[in-house]
Amino acid sequence: MKITYHRKGDYLFPNLTVTEEESAVISKYGMLWKAYLRENHPSWYTSMTLTGKLNRHLAEVETSAQEMMEILMPKLLQKYPAPDKSKDQLKWVAHMNNLTAMAEEIVLTEVVYN
Repeated sequence: MKITYHRKGDYLFPNLTVTEEESAVISKYGMLWKAYLRENHPSWYTSMTLTGKLNRHLAEVETSAQEMMEILMPKLLQKYPAPDKSKDQLKWVAHMNNLTAMAEEIVLTEVVYN
């Protein structure tokens, strides 16, 4: 491996590039995990960024969080049945929003901030 340098003033700097292995879709949970890593584990975040593994890791966290949400929602709906949607739509929407908030809290605790 041959390293090339460029000159800035009196100093030589190595020409370093980071190659990303794949471009993945990263949304809510991946971005939350990225912010958590940057703030609480800066050395791990920097290492993963420099080796080009950060996006793949964020995509894995995103996928596992989404899968957990898909598993939790039916279980919570079974445990806490929703009111009849045709009789009171606002009550049904409020109930579903509460279940979603419960599931997201579990996912954030177990997957993102663990």
